[in-house]
Amino acid sequence: MAITIKDLGEIELLNRLKKFMRSGQIDDDIAEINIINKSLLINTDLLVEKIHFSEDISNAKDIGWKCITTNISDLVCSGSENITAFTVGLVLPPNTHWKWVEDLYEGMSEAMHKYGGEIIGGDCSSGETKMISITAIGEMNLPKLHRGNALPGDFLVSTGVHGLSRLGLALLTSGKLPSEVQISPQLMDRAINSHKRPYPAVEALKALKECKPKSASWRAAGTDSSDGLMESIRGICQSSNCQAVLSKTSILTDPDWPKDPSWNEWVLNGGEDYRLILSIPKEWAEAFLKKFRSAHIIGFIKEGKPNIFWDNLEQINIEQSSRFQHF
Repeated sequence: MAITIKDLGEIELLNRLKKFMRSGQIDDDIAEINIINKSLLINTDLLVEKIHFSEDISNAKDIGWKCITTNISDLVCSGSENITAFTVGLVLPPNTHWKWVEDLYEGMSEAMHKYGGEIIGGDCSSGETKMISITAIGEMNLPKLHRGNALPGDFLVSTGVHGLSRLGLALLTSGKLPSEVQISPQLMDRAINSHKRPYPAVEALKALKECKPKSASWRAAGTDSSDGLMESIRGICQSSNCQAVLSKTSILTDPDWPKDPSWNEWVLNGGEDYRLILSIPKEWAEAFLKKFRSAHIIGFIKEGKPNIFWDNLEQINIEQSSRFQHF
């Protein structure tokens, strides 16, 4: 018979979770972080069952992996590659199986083993719906990427392809595809893996730092494409009070992505691809492309009221684009 959280009770649940943390780490109600002459970046994400994750399409280990890596992505797109620690808050129905919780933490541990950080505490409570709250802590480093740092003349750079996660979600949920076209098994596999096990752009950030020309300042604007490519560019434009001009032929897609124009919507607004979207000076952008081969220049920044245009002067309505919605 499967053991549930109700069978264990809070004390035993915490005792079992201790194996995922250093000895004595959660013996008190607070966690201590020893940092000397460092500034920290802190990010909190709340994931709710049936909205941000579903056991129908992802197992607990994949959910744990995604909880950690999506938070790391938020730190990375602010310039932090040194991940320090995480706290984990859980809301669990009493009939939740202990095995599910254990696997959730195993998935988190896999992500931390790859990208760094450790669990230093958290909280748990009973509720009708599973909820996972992750607070991620990282060191602030240069460049301090910020959506408001873009300037006219900057090049817009994307560090990878878009659309895969949205396709993966459709395949996992037997959802409707944009059109009836044949897609390869290899594209299916990449799309499903992209949705279930996303990876943050840590290597891209390291390459960006390593290739900065000596003559360039550390000024750079950046965000990730967790809410979609267009939404990330919209955020840069609005925070920096500028315009973006994009090239339709430069938007990156998987080599096996269908050529049917109806599939473009998922590329532009699909979300959860977690690529870095950067606005950086031209010489830095060109050096970055040589250093990080999957990066690509997709447009440039110009003066003007916040808007996005294609290079044929067609305006993209950023207020009404079908971007990811949290509510």
